[in-house]
Amino acid sequence: MPGWHPGPFLQDIPSFVNGEVRLLKHDNSIVAEDHLDKRWEEATNEVVDEIIFLSKHTAVSNRPALTVHPIGIPHLREDDVPPQGGKPGWAAPPSPRIGPWLRLLKKIAESHNLIPEFEVTLEGTHHGPVTNSPTMFLEIGSTAEYWKRQDAAQAIALVGFLS
Repeated sequence: MPGWHPGPFLQDIPSFVNGEVRLLKHDNSIVAEDHLDKRWEEATNEVVDEIIFLSKHTAVSNRPALTVHPIGIPHLREDDVPPQGGKPGWAAPPSPRIGPWLRLLKKIAESHNLIPEFEVTLEGTHHGPVTNSPTMFLEIGSTAEYWKRQDAAQAIALVGFLS
C-alpha cells in the first residue's frame, strides 16, 4: 500500500518510509549531525544516494524566504572554528536537484501567491553537517512566524511531490 509508514530508528531519530524515500524526523539542530549518510548505511544496510534536509531558515533580516542551498564551509581555514557545524575547508557534493528545485519552488510560490511576500532564493553554502552524499537544504524562513505558515510548508512539500 502506498504512503508513509514507520521505519527504523537511527539512534534516537525516528524514520518514515515511502517506497525508496526515507524521512528522518529530527527535532534538534541538524547542522551538527555529521555523517548522517554513513550512520544510516551502517544501521540499515541501505545505500544513501542523496540527502535533502527540510529545515527552518534563520536570517538577521527576518525577511520571509523559501531557500535552497548546498552545504559546507569551504571558505573557512583549517584552524577556524565553524559557527554552525561542518568542517573548515569542506563542502558536500551538491545535489543535482538544486537548480531544478529552485526553479520549481519559484513557480509554486508564485502560483500560491507567496511572492512578493516571500523571497525565493539560492543561498551560498555556510554550515554543516558533514556528509559524503550529494546534499541540499530546502528551507522556510526566516522567523518562527513564517516557520508555522502552512502555505509555505505546502509549497516546500509540493516541490518534492512534483519532482
